[in-house]
Amino acid sequence: MADDLSILTSADKAEQYQSLIPQIEALLYGEPDLVANLANVCAALKQQFNWFWVGFYLVKNNELVLGPFQGPVACTRIGLGKGVCGAAWQQAKTLLVPNVDAFPGHIACSSLSQSEVVVPLFNDGEVAGVLDVDSEYLNHFDATDVEYLEQIVKLINFHV
Repeated sequence: MADDLSILTSADKAEQYQSLIPQIEALLYGEPDLVANLANVCAALKQQFNWFWVGFYLVKNNELVLGPFQGPVACTRIGLGKGVCGAAWQQAKTLLVPNVDAFPGHIACSSLSQSEVVVPLFNDGEVAGVLDVDSEYLNHFDATDVEYLEQIVKLINFHV
């Protein structure tokens, strides 16, 4: 397990992800606890990119329940199809939202959030949760973020 992350600040976004992914793999390697792993993934992403909010919601009793996160307090429960997180869960696909105010039914956990990307986590082919990343800037996320965040969530092992 790594004691500290090596953060790249002078590299482009893809290079930052490419440097971070092996470090996340090292954090996850040999650790069977899901909550500990989700917490470390949040911390690593927040430390590398300093996004406004990074966190996980896990499917429990047919709703998304707040899991480990980094950032200001957040919505605790989200229904299927509600907001960006609930829509990504319902559609079982990544949603990239350049302007959250233009997303029908957006749930404003914080009025400071302006753009968002939500990536579903799968367990045995079913959505088991979502990774939610928010920025205080419009159009902050792009296809590069989607590509690498999808790679990161595939590293998370639900079979512990």
